[in-house]
Amino acid sequence: MGGTGARMLAGMALGWALLGGTALAAEKGSAPAHPWALELHGGAGTVDPAKLTPEAAAAYQAGMTAALEAGTAVLKAGGSALDAVEAAVKVLEDDPLFNAGRGAVFTAAGRNEMDAAIMDGATLKAGSVATVTHTRHPVSLARAVMEKTPHVMLAGEGADAFSKEAGLEQADPAWFFTERRWQALVTELTEKGLPVPPRPQGAPPEPDKHTLLDLRNFEPADAHRFGTVGAVAVDAKGNVAAATSTGGMTAKRPGRIGDSPIIGAGTYASNQSCAVSATGAGEYFIRLTVAREICALVQYRHMGLQAAVDEVIQHRLTALGGDGGVIAAAPDGTLAWGFNTTGMYRIRVKQGGTPEFGIFKDEGPAKAHPKHEP
Repeated sequence: MGGTGARMLAGMALGWALLGGTALAAEKGSAPAHPWALELHGGAGTVDPAKLTPEAAAAYQAGMTAALEAGTAVLKAGGSALDAVEAAVKVLEDDPLFNAGRGAVFTAAGRNEMDAAIMDGATLKAGSVATVTHTRHPVSLARAVMEKTPHVMLAGEGADAFSKEAGLEQADPAWFFTERRWQALVTELTEKGLPVPPRPQGAPPEPDKHTLLDLRNFEPADAHRFGTVGAVAVDAKGNVAAATSTGGMTAKRPGRIGDSPIIGAGTYASNQSCAVSATGAGEYFIRLTVAREICALVQYRHMGLQAAVDEVIQHRLTALGGDGGVIAAAPDGTLAWGFNTTGMYRIRVKQGGTPEFGIFKDEGPAKAHPKHEP
């Protein structure tokens, strides 16, 4: 063999060695890091700019910024997208401003029945719960269903019992009581000429008229009639995840289950396409399988993420008569959101960027508090 041939063989051998080394490095998780990103929503609905006070807007921004900080802390430390969305949603579940966890709305019977879901885009594993009543963090219960059972969804008494077996933090019904949500229930039932249930046991005494007036002036009573909270994330490995949690609709029939815990309707994540968390009138999102439909447009029609969101929310959902919105994230770090309601509480940040917060349509993104910039 001539010198030229020997050099060619040596070069090929070196190339294969380098390729093998690259593959081995990727298997060991040392592949180049992806830029992480996180996006949250605090519900879409009839948010009237003329009725939302500056104090209320500031409170929502502070609550969502705190949740964003919890999620980004996970991502900055090299944690998974799955851990990040759970961490962010747990903060929102503890904030009585939002219709999830402690701020959940009431059923027509005067109870809090909560739904939640979580999905891992890397494995397509998912977990969800519906109509749970005693778990402080329903999103963590959904994750426990995913990781500790062979099932995807548990509901009602069975879900509550499993929550205790799994050692998750329990809360009395009084923990979930908020005067704003109770008054919203009273208002809706009264307007419909329906009986108002007794005030829940353990609830504080009814406030005086001045306090009630202040509560009603804080924001419209129906601002969270079908609100939800949710998160989507991309981690440094390019994995996506989604999580959603909600109290459902004010004055809903007991036992009603919306789209949030239904995988493909209100929550979906796949590394082959994107992660989506939805908020709105759940019955419409279920009929359109909104979350999965957006991901399918990305995966099979090769649509851009924002274009897919707009197609489903602005056209298909609107044509059916549904109201709501979504947040979405792709494995390459692209983020998108869209809604056909007057507003949707939302915040997002990409690695190295500044958090952006918004409520209404056609408004420039507002910067979150500087101390939360990554």
